[in-house]
Amino acid sequence: MEDYPKTVLEFQKRFATEEACIEYLEQIRWPDGFRCPRCGNDHAWVMKRGLHWCCRCDYQVSVTAGTIFQNSRKPLQLWFNAIWHVISQKNGVSARGLQRVLGMKRYETVWIWLHKLRTAMVRPGRDRLSGTVEVDETYIGGKKPGKRGRGAAGKALVLIAVEDKGNCLGRIRLRRVADASAASLTLAVEESVQPGSVVRTDAWSGYVELASENYEHNVVKEEAHIGDSLLPLAHRVAALLKSWLRGTHQGAIRPSHLDYYLDEFTFRFNRRTSRSRGKLFYRLIEQAVTVDPVTGQEIRGGRPGS
Repeated sequence: MEDYPKTVLEFQKRFATEEACIEYLEQIRWPDGFRCPRCGNDHAWVMKRGLHWCCRCDYQVSVTAGTIFQNSRKPLQLWFNAIWHVISQKNGVSARGLQRVLGMKRYETVWIWLHKLRTAMVRPGRDRLSGTVEVDETYIGGKKPGKRGRGAAGKALVLIAVEDKGNCLGRIRLRRVADASAASLTLAVEESVQPGSVVRTDAWSGYVELASENYEHNVVKEEAHIGDSLLPLAHRVAALLKSWLRGTHQGAIRPSHLDYYLDEFTFRFNRRTSRSRGKLFYRLIEQAVTVDPVTGQEIRGGRPGS
């Protein structure tokens, strides 16, 4: 059963101590009770700060081990406050803004925390989009001289996939791609869209292989009159994404770290109709104990392929 605070007052009351935060994390990570990851035994001595000592093999494991909280020297209570603040802000929060709220001295620590939370915003094994899906690309980056459009230099190319629900936009997926070639775009679509779906694109040659990959490829007309929008759903998502990057993060996004921000925007967009901040808090905690831990050094280096 999902258990989470409904309001900020409930949150403050429930997580007023470090022990309460540890107990809540244990409840989410081990809903059926502790089980030793080494021998499978379900009996353990509970030590301080969520440390469990297996009665059979003497293996010691912390409730934070193997999660995004692993090796953190800060209390879980501070982490929980950071998570509640992040999900409570409709448009997200910058590292500088979160630093002020938490009263933390080091900006880099907060910056790394936010990126760790963004890795937890991608649920392992999440479903791909289905039904009718509109696909297009957009470039992220400041104004630079030279060629515009597909093939522009010095910018990051992002593939946008959005479900067409008729009278509204469905779920989205955002993926940074190396270029607009058929190899890059086809792979990105395969990772984002369920086979058998209808994929709607423009007539760009990079999408010609979709029909042979078990998709029904619907190509809109190649040319449009002034004012026409060939792929309005994807264009709307692109505009919202760029507005969010400019507004919340002042557009100061390095290409090597863009993936983290794409994950956050996707998380927020796909849950934009949720009325419960508490449930989003619960979901993010739930995924935080499921995804593999990532170190600050790994985050500084950017995602592979950056």
